[in-house]
Amino acid sequence: MNSAREIPAEISRSWLLVNGTKSESFDVAAASRADQIILDIEDAVDPKHKPAALESVANWLETKGQAWVRVNDATTPFWQHDLERLKGVKGLRGVMLAKTETKAQVEATFAALGSQTPVIALIESALGIEEARLIAEAKGAFRLAFGSGDYRRDTGTSTDAAAMNYPRSRLVVASRVGNLPGPIDGPTVGTSHPILREQSEITVALGLTGKLCLDTSQIPVINEVISPTQSDVAWARDFMADFEARGRVIRDGSDLPRLGRAEKIDRLATAFGIQAI
Repeated sequence: MNSAREIPAEISRSWLLVNGTKSESFDVAAASRADQIILDIEDAVDPKHKPAALESVANWLETKGQAWVRVNDATTPFWQHDLERLKGVKGLRGVMLAKTETKAQVEATFAALGSQTPVIALIESALGIEEARLIAEAKGAFRLAFGSGDYRRDTGTSTDAAAMNYPRSRLVVASRVGNLPGPIDGPTVGTSHPILREQSEITVALGLTGKLCLDTSQIPVINEVISPTQSDVAWARDFMADFEARGRVIRDGSDLPRLGRAEKIDRLATAFGIQAI
């Protein structure tokens, strides 16, 4: 990743999807401000072009860059070919498993890649949402992600934020129970920054800690909204300084929750390079 600050995948905010057939975009994506990039050889690629896309992605990873790869789902014949070609490729950071619906699919993917490559389980259906807790406990599961578009198609749910609160919250709770980092929200379609900002704020409010994005122009908004604000950082560091100054004495029942929040904000601010006001 060609950025001055390397963001760990556990806390990465912006996850840029890049069409696996457009190899000319790989370098551009890697040089962007995205915390992570995902080379997509699943929904973005017509079936007849999938073998060529897989080879193009693997070659770029072997010779030029680092990225995650969204592989085809475990019920398709492409899944095995994807994993066989990607196993051991030096630039592969991990895979995003499309249309995950069972714990076994994550574990089979992890095993096929040599039990060292992390797997992001992309959950895109009603069944996947209902199985999210078990999926989060799968060996090799790294983070959960929400395939919001396919979920709406599967369930008939509208794009209204209230209608989508339930599946998002299920992923947040499942991630916590499975001791995973916060989940990655689905993408916002379109180029309207006010809409993107509003939807990213919903992401944060519900407890998701990352968001898929479809274009480099979306990255600054996502990174800003999902990061602690400068005023948050000022509060956190002031609280921690005061807590230390009084000998870390607990005054009431709110001190420990506030300390936990302050320490989390401080860690994220340090990782993202955010200064207090």
